[in-house]
Order: sequence, then structure tokens, then C-alpha cells
Amino acid sequence: MKIPEDVIEQIRSQVNIVDVVSQYVQLKQSGKNLFGLCPFHEERTPSFSVTEDKQIFHCFSCGRGGNVFKFIMEIENLSFPEAVKKVAEMEHLDVDAKYFADAAPATKESSELKQLIDLNEQAVKLYHHILMNTKIGQPALDYLHKRGMTDETIVTYQLGYAPSQRLVKPFFDQRQVDYQLLRKSGLFSEGQDGSLRDRFVDRVMYPIRNANGQTVGFSGRLLSTDSDMPKYLNSPETELFNKRKILFNLDFARPNIRSKQPALLFEGFMDVITAFQAGIKSGIASMGTSLTEQQIYDIQRITREVIVCYDGDAPGQKAIKRAIDAFKETNHQLDLKVVSIPDGMDPDEFIRNRGGDKFQALLQNAQSPIDFELNFLKKQSNLQSEDGQAAYIAAALKLVATVSSGISRDLYLNRLAEEFSIDKEVLKQQLAPMIRRTATQRPVISAPVAPAQAVNQTPRPSDKVAVAQMQLLNRMLHNHDVWLKVQGTPGFAFVDEQYQMLYLLAEGYFAKFDDYNVATFSNMITEDSLQSLLIDIEMMNLPQEPSPMEIDNDLDVIMRKAPVESELKQKQAELNQAAKIGDVDKQRQLMVDILKLEQQKRTKEQA
Repeated sequence: MKIPEDVIEQIRSQVNIVDVVSQYVQLKQSGKNLFGLCPFHEERTPSFSVTEDKQIFHCFSCGRGGNVFKFIMEIENLSFPEAVKKVAEMEHLDVDAKYFADAAPATKESSELKQLIDLNEQAVKLYHHILMNTKIGQPALDYLHKRGMTDETIVTYQLGYAPSQRLVKPFFDQRQVDYQLLRKSGLFSEGQDGSLRDRFVDRVMYPIRNANGQTVGFSGRLLSTDSDMPKYLNSPETELFNKRKILFNLDFARPNIRSKQPALLFEGFMDVITAFQAGIKSGIASMGTSLTEQQIYDIQRITREVIVCYDGDAPGQKAIKRAIDAFKETNHQLDLKVVSIPDGMDPDEFIRNRGGDKFQALLQNAQSPIDFELNFLKKQSNLQSEDGQAAYIAAALKLVATVSSGISRDLYLNRLAEEFSIDKEVLKQQLAPMIRRTATQRPVISAPVAPAQAVNQTPRPSDKVAVAQMQLLNRMLHNHDVWLKVQGTPGFAFVDEQYQMLYLLAEGYFAKFDDYNVATFSNMITEDSLQSLLIDIEMMNLPQEPSPMEIDNDLDVIMRKAPVESELKQKQAELNQAAKIGDVDKQRQLMVDILKLEQQKRTKEQA
């Protein structure tokens, strides 16, 4: 059943696109619009815009744009009916389920991905059932309870147990799941003969979800202590699971981060889960790998505040240093801080032994990256010897030189001078050339795009005909008098097919609606290229009211000059065809025709 247009519009009209987009992108008001980093491509300067009064989004860099349904379709790879359903669910709107019964995936590729996600979701339920409701799962449940985990937390994270008896393959065989789909799921190991067997055996299972809350893989913690198998085993790299792109718990943490809590970057998922149970719910973790550029970009897209909370032992401190370096390499614009867990403990252990309140106190006293690096450097140095002290001071000055604030640099110099009883002026003399070198090496970071600048960046066609079409259609949609004037112009038609298609769709729209609303009109457009063109037209920076001369000029360009353009394109196509078949006489005649048309075009442009 097709979703009725009035139901679609009812849902759209009850939803504020800002509320939906803000769950994926950190937006900041700048003039009339809100701006953020585009979720569809990597960028350093925000060019992704949301216009609240028009209820549309638009990226001035990659060109994507549309209403709230289009945004959800793009970011979650959904079909239009699926996106309508998702938006209704996100906003807790009561819509009859019969309208979504036939919601089909957007593409064949996304259909297979959905099947793979479904396999993982079924495996989650099976592992969880074994853990919570069977005797073979009891040892794993006892292990989690000993780790301080409550049943509520176990249910929230849908933790499970993969027993020694391989049950997952028979479970799916019983349901006659396609062999190739099972191979791609990451749930099985494949023998040389092509046979599949459960990949996870005797392991506590931690489902791994993507940013949209869909299970894309697992991490299994070995329950036996006398095995030579690895303690932790992750799903292999699949079409769904790429650990370099995944941030564990991002789907749970994002609403809390949006409520102005800093993102807490942990090293492992047990740290995240224990913190969550203690009421600290903005924790995320990379998947046992060094922090990647993609992960940093995903963090920066949703927040400006990050606290790194890695283990307090020596390997954990080195990991913090690597994380700081990774953030530096991306030229991030984050308020970055670091927590050092005392007594070599990891966050999970600290929270279980000393409580969430004490951990919150650590977060309140988080230090800057430069303070951490100076302390880290000190631990690596031999301060008992004069050579060691000199080496430490030289290295410390290099770090201080990277600090952009002159006041902060001065405070660090005071600290060094006092700690080592050195004349501050001597330190200043050594620091000065380092600051100059750092300034020349420091990359220039562009300022955020302001609304006025952004509007001027709207992609606009270069030739007069395309500009006239774009401008005229904008006026027609927003001004009924212009619409009537153009409709009453004998023989009028847009030159390019895309503009003519939008015009015809607009005729259908105005047959149903009296007032123009771009977000509502967008629902009637199924082609991506037409949706993008509509948003480009909508984002044009035009005076509020058109002058009669402007409309006449646009009509003149389209109706008087455009036919020459069309004929030129036709002749060029014929020339290419004649060249392919080797018709020399035809080519000569067409070249003469093209030269005449080019002359006509120049004459009309000068008129």
C-alpha cells in the first residue's frame, strides 16, 4: 500500500527538521540558518546548512539537499517509505502500521545489507537467550555478575553467550538461510571445503552496533582461562563491520552528548558499559585500534568537547599520547582534555572499586593535552642528571611553542623556571625561534562559513540560459503572479528537461495546495537529481520581490535565445554521429550549419 500524501505531509508538518538532523550533526546558529560538518562527506569547514523556516537541509560542498525524509534516506540508506516510518518513530507519532507494511529497501545492495544486519540481530537474541535462560549460559552470567554488571545493564546491551556447543549454524540452517549470506555475516569460520562453523565458541558476547543502533558485529570475551585462544575475538571485516569506522556505543551516547555532556573516549567497551551503569552515559570507544581519522571526524561532527579516559598504566598512557597525536594530525577544532586514572587502574576497575562519583570528580579535574604531554614527557626523562633535565626542558619548550595563547605560554614558562630554578628570560630566548617555526608549520584553518558567504557558494550554472531557468522557476514557485504570467505566455517551455519536469511537478503540486512549501513539494519528487536541483533553486540569493524587467529578461533568454542553444546541441550530436560513420560530406555541411548558429548566438547575446 502506498502511503497517502496527506499522511506523509501530516508526519512532515509535525516534525522539526532541526530536531532530527541535530541527532546526527552538531549544528550552530549562524544568521538565519544552522551550520555543521556535513555527515555525507569529510570536511574541515562547516558547509552543511539547515534552514528551519523552510524545513530543508543543503550542503554547499557536496550538493545534497532535501527535506527531513530525504535526510534520513541519505544518512541511513533507506527507501522513502522506510524514511517516513523512521521519522514517525523518532518523533513518537502515532501512524497506522498498514501504511508501512510494504516498505521496501532502497536498493538491492541495501537489501542484502539489511539481511546481514537481520542475521546479526537474530544472533544477538540467540546469544542473549542462552546467557539469561539456560544452564549452559549460567557460568557466563556468573562471570558478568562478578564483574559488577546488573541484569538491567546486561539486557540494555543485549549481552550474550556463545557456548562450546556450536548452536548458531544449526539455528540458521533450520530457517533455511542462504549459504552465501551466512558466509558474508562474519558469524562463521569457513573450512577449506567451504563448510561453515560457529566463529565464536565459549565466549561472552558483546554486540557491536553502528551509529544507527544496528548490530553489525560482535566482540567475544573468552570464558575459559586455560585456553591458548585469544582473550578477545572480534568479528572479521565484512561489508557491515569495519572496526576503523565504528565507535562503540555511539548510538546510546549521542543523545547524552547532544545534551551538552562531553564525549568520553574510552579504550574498551567494558569501560563504556561500566560507566553507563554508573550513570555516566556519554562514553564511546574505538574498537581496540588506534584512533582513526574517520572516528575523529565522527566525534567532531556531534560535539566540541572530548575527554580522553584511557587506562592509567604505562600502556594506557602511551595510548593517550597516540590519541592526542591523532587528534593533532586532523587539525581538530575540539576542546580536548585528558583524564589520568590513578594507581594504574583502568576506568572500569576504578568505577567498580571507587564509584561513579569519584570518577565524575576525575572528569571535573581533567587536564589539557599539553599538561598531560608535559607530565608524560617527565616520566620518560631522567631528571636526576643535568643532561636529562636539559633534554626535558628542550622538549618541554617545543611543546609549549605549540600553544597558541601567549598568556598560557607565559604560565608554562613560569612553571618551568620555578621547577628548575632557571631564569625565565633564558627560557623566553630559547622559546622565541621555536614559536616562529611552529607558526610557519601550523596549517591554516578556515573560519566557519557564514550564511551570507554560504549563499554565494550555491552552485549556479554559468551559461545565461541555465541561470534564467533557475531564477525564473524560483520566482514562479514563490510568487503566484509570476506563475500566472509564465503560464499565460504562449508556447512557453523550459529548455532543459530537468527544469521542465520540475515545472510539470509544480503544476500537480499547485493543483492540491494553495501555498508553496518547499519541504512539502519535495515529497512529490522521487529523482535525486531533481531534488538536488530544487534545493539549489530554493537556496538562490535573490531580492525578495522580482522586478518586471527581471521576469521579462528571463523569459526572453529562455524563449528567444534558447532555441539556438538547442539547435546547436542537436547539430553537434549529428556531427559526432557523422564522424563515427565516416560521412565526410555530412560533416562539412554540419560544420557550416554550426558556424552559422554560433554567429546567430553571438548576435543575440549582443542584442
